[in-house]
Amino acid sequence: MSITYDVEFNSAAHYPTASVTELAKGAEAAGFGAFWAGESNNTDPLVVLSSIASHTSTIQLGTAILHIHGRSPVTMGVQAATLQDLSAGRLLLGLGVSNRTIASWHGGVFDRPLRRMREYVEAVRLVAAGERAEYEGQVYTTGKGFRLAWKPEHPNIPVYLAGLGQQMTRLVGRIGEGIMLNMATPDKIREIVARVRAGAAEAGRDPERVEVVTKVRVSIHRDRAVARQRMRQVLTFYNIAEFYSDLLVSQGFQQEVTAIREAFQQGGFKAAMAQMTDDYMDRLPVVLGTSVEEVKEQLQPFVEAGVTRLIIPYVPTGDAVVEDAWEFLHAWEAHG
Repeated sequence: MSITYDVEFNSAAHYPTASVTELAKGAEAAGFGAFWAGESNNTDPLVVLSSIASHTSTIQLGTAILHIHGRSPVTMGVQAATLQDLSAGRLLLGLGVSNRTIASWHGGVFDRPLRRMREYVEAVRLVAAGERAEYEGQVYTTGKGFRLAWKPEHPNIPVYLAGLGQQMTRLVGRIGEGIMLNMATPDKIREIVARVRAGAAEAGRDPERVEVVTKVRVSIHRDRAVARQRMRQVLTFYNIAEFYSDLLVSQGFQQEVTAIREAFQQGGFKAAMAQMTDDYMDRLPVVLGTSVEEVKEQLQPFVEAGVTRLIIPYVPTGDAVVEDAWEFLHAWEAHG
């Protein structure tokens, strides 16, 4: 598979909602394959992507990721089918079980993640395809007699699943169109890709057809020290976040993660940021570049590790975040 470069604008900054549609139009002009929007306590990705769908024609629209606690499978299926038809088949549906904190925000329970994910995907696919949905699982049920009031023009929606652990990554290989990764080094990506492809083979699927999608945050400034400033904030968050800190430890960063977490517990976020050294940042799966050419060069190890879609969540270097994002898009387009 060849590499597709995608883009996302929601890391370390809030972009005024009205500006995001224009940025997506710029991303389409710059040649990016997809525009991705994630979900936690930020703007609703399905609303934003619906606006983008109405103002673009070729760029694909990805959710990276929607968690499964905020919408029933029926609601998710209806929304996915709607956006898929609105965009003429450009939706890439990224789903994840998220974590205990986000589940609690929605009155959800974080348990049986494998069972939850499998059942959720099965029920969503039924609904989104316009089939009669009378799903009865151990976790999710859809009741009797539900079917979309229209026949979807694009009933097959590609589903990408976030996964890190042994079992979830194998499940992705068995049921997903692709795996979605975040904060993974090239070595960790190779390890996960092997498990995903093993899961696909176990299910009788072609392992090479399962896409590998990963996020690699990028910041560009002619002064690399300036590029570090906002990225340091982002990386500190991931070192104290549930699951991601464990992922970083599994990649050989036990000492660094421990120092940052202890500083956070004792002195808060600023104290934790002070423990995010330049040396540690340079070993994490991010790119601090002085030009687009340098960025693409530094992204090559991820491509060689088996990534087929590379999402760039652009991290702005200053407070004028929209202007910074436009500079990045223009530079990317000019590089070709």
